[in-house]
Amino acid sequence: MIQPLAAILVFPLVALVLFRAMPLRAALIWTVLVGYLFLPSRTELNLPLLPSINKDTMPALSALIFAPLLALREPAAVPQPGWLPRSPWIIGLILLTLAGGFMTALTNQDQLVFGSVVLPALQLYDGFSSALSSIFIFLPMLLARKYLASDDSHKLLLKAFAIAGAIYSLPIIYELVMSPQLNRMVYGFFPHSWRQHVRGDGYRPLVFLVHGLWLGIFVCCALLAALAYARTEVSGRKMLYMALGGWLFLILFLSKSLGAFAIALLLVPVVLFLTTRIQLVLAAVIAGCILVYPALRGADLVPVDRVAAFAEQVDARRAGSFRHRINNEDALLARAQERPLFGWGAWGRSRIFDERGTDVSTTDGYWVIRIGEKGWMGYLGHFGILCGVIILLALRRKALGLSLATSGLCVVLVANLIDLIPNAGITPLTWMITGALVGRLERKGATEEADGSDTADTAAPVRQYSRFKPGEHVRPGPNTTRFPTPQGG
Repeated sequence: MIQPLAAILVFPLVALVLFRAMPLRAALIWTVLVGYLFLPSRTELNLPLLPSINKDTMPALSALIFAPLLALREPAAVPQPGWLPRSPWIIGLILLTLAGGFMTALTNQDQLVFGSVVLPALQLYDGFSSALSSIFIFLPMLLARKYLASDDSHKLLLKAFAIAGAIYSLPIIYELVMSPQLNRMVYGFFPHSWRQHVRGDGYRPLVFLVHGLWLGIFVCCALLAALAYARTEVSGRKMLYMALGGWLFLILFLSKSLGAFAIALLLVPVVLFLTTRIQLVLAAVIAGCILVYPALRGADLVPVDRVAAFAEQVDARRAGSFRHRINNEDALLARAQERPLFGWGAWGRSRIFDERGTDVSTTDGYWVIRIGEKGWMGYLGHFGILCGVIILLALRRKALGLSLATSGLCVVLVANLIDLIPNAGITPLTWMITGALVGRLERKGATEEADGSDTADTAAPVRQYSRFKPGEHVRPGPNTTRFPTPQGG
């Protein structure tokens, strides 16, 4: 049995091995993937003022140390200068998030009392802590924006997700058969409620993630990545990754995660059959709907009753869970509207308590958690980046010359964003994909990158040949390529 905190603290050594054994870009991707998939959940080291050191922050911190050192040996693997995005929209949203943390602290300096429960007032210290936590959250995005911005990097990212899904399918199969016991066997504890991982006469696996729902959306993203990567391949490996996609589809079905499976059913045809342009447009439309979802939900424009009625026809138990979730969201939204701009802050201040001080709220969706704690400014700071990068890529698709790898990566990110409506599965993988797309916003088009010029018009001229009869004299035009006249016979 491994001590959970010890596993997190020694992870930089694992990252060092990866960075010594792999090229820079692959090492960065696999450092974040391995840390997220195999380090223990619900375990962290809390230091004064600094954010918690856990499975979400340690891999990015390790990569931040080793990636610049390896970049000295691989300068060609560093496509982007600097550490901050050059897009004014993205940098503005990052600054909004950082400033919003301070404003949340300044507007919540009152103590809250619910029966016997006393929630402390926020202080300027909490503002600094919030800003530092945001920087740690954004680290995978900033690293990916710097090192994973090219089309080849996007293909590498899709391939890594697909291979990681294939590797993770083995412990998933074990837990499907033997019950979700691996986290207890390796780290000595179960990270969530056992009852939520028993489904009928089977089990919902979670391996080393915090919940089976997190595992479901990861497998969904790996499935979409495998199919997207297959479409970028022209060699015999195309069918290999198509087969891997089929295998992951089966694993996702057996994992008993209905939401992630529904997302896969929606997006698999998009990845398989649609062009780059249509993939980007559909991804941007879905991202736009997610961005305005809280406003639509607050205005009762989302048909939740019809969705609940449909769910009752499928599974009455899950329909009851859905209605309970909707009722909680309504109460939490009403609570958030009391401090709409900057929210209630941490310490559970945004939750619902009864007159005895009992917490009666259930927070599932990341969007409602974010609005409750950080208000609309905090919500727009995160979701503005996550959704906005897809919308910006779709609007600039012609100028950027985007490839199937980039549009496929957008679809993978959209799958994760859809899951953030019912769940809170935002992870370092989410931010790493986002960073790769943010970096692509700053790249030239494919044609421009090929010749290193600023405009496609300066590319090397294409020779044009016309048909003419043998012996016919052709008068050279201004664009005709002249060849030297052969000497002699």
